Amino acid sequence: MQIPNASISEIFGDSDFEWVVIDFEHGAIDLSQLPDLIRALELSNTVSFVRIPKSDPKLVNQILDCGVNGIILANCNNHNDLKNLIKSSTMPPQGTRGVGFSRANLFGKKLKLYQKDFSKPFFVAQIENKEGYENLNKILKVKGLDSILIGPYDLSASLNMINDFKSAKFKKIVDKIKGECKKNKMSCGIHVVSTNEKDLKEAINQGFNFIPFSTDGQLLYNSISQVNLKKYK
Repeated sequence: MQIPNASISEIFGDSDFEWVVIDFEHGAIDLSQLPDLIRALELSNTVSFVRIPKSDPKLVNQILDCGVNGIILANCNNHNDLKNLIKSSTMPPQGTRGVGFSRANLFGKKLKLYQKDFSKPFFVAQIENKEGYENLNKILKVKGLDSILIGPYDLSASLNMINDFKSAKFKKIVDKIKGECKKNKMSCGIHVVSTNEKDLKEAINQGFNFIPFSTDGQLLYNSISQVNLKKYK
């Protein structure tokens, strides 16, 4: 989700998506709008993620206090930033996240239950540039990491082959990332940005098991493009 509207959350939540990513990197979404977006997803018990543009422990803890289930760190380049983020966002004694009343624990009413069930959010490191790819082995060793996610557009751009997902060089790098994840028994995914079900099936057949599918804007444009409105002008 890149459009800050709870009605879109509600539509996505009532669809067959297992989880929805609220995009703080490229989306026009403010922290104060986040609780309403999450509430709409919770109507259908849909898991919520937020993608953040960089390692920012203060922002992440504010996001978690809103009730988000998982965090996707965009442009994850080194293991130290990821390690510090996970530690600061995990409840004591494993981490150093501050304990306080918030929407996530119903402002204190469900504090103990929240600390038990959500002591650590689901953490995803997004590999989308050359530096992150080169540091992948160290990133994979970070305790508390749950999945790797390939960002194909930024990764291809950093390799000077933007949007050339069919090139042998790009495919080789993607396979290398997937192989390293398998070796380390780590979940691996890729963002299928298109709305084409064929592309989704291809990603699944390639062995990816954490797949964000398209965006709200892309899905809207795709629906509109099914009708040739020009001929009615």
